[in-house]
Amino acid sequence: MTLIAQAAPQAANHANPQDDRYARGWQRLKEVDDVAGERVVEALADISPDLGRYIVEFGFGDVYSRPGLTLREREVASIAALTALGNAAPQLKVHIAAGLNVGLTRKEITETILQMALYAGFPAALNGMFAAKEVFAAHDTEGSAPAGGSMRRETSN
Repeated sequence: MTLIAQAAPQAANHANPQDDRYARGWQRLKEVDDVAGERVVEALADISPDLGRYIVEFGFGDVYSRPGLTLREREVASIAALTALGNAAPQLKVHIAAGLNVGLTRKEITETILQMALYAGFPAALNGMFAAKEVFAAHDTEGSAPAGGSMRRETSN
């Protein structure tokens, strides 16, 4: 059992609101990223466990758990922002995979990245498209997603 997997059940057993944030965030992270999110948090355990906790509590316990946007819409926004940054390829790949996981089609993902050529420039869009190509190829190899689309069709808040 991983360090993170051990921490999540412990958080659910406490009445502390911080623990509730962690448990809620951990559940949302698993829903969005499956094991990829766990790997990111686990990779931080030896250098900055607090950053991993912030990702779970704030990123997923607070922001990703808010009403108002579906997980699909949140991933479109994340893919667009990370593409526009142009310097966050590892995070972009995680969110492209998460987009597939929450029901985005490959077409929706590539159109989101293409749209960024207008606002962030062609280099950012090219880098984003190559990141998507890599993620799609990995999903094809793993048999994780159908060739034309997403892993899931409907995901609510």
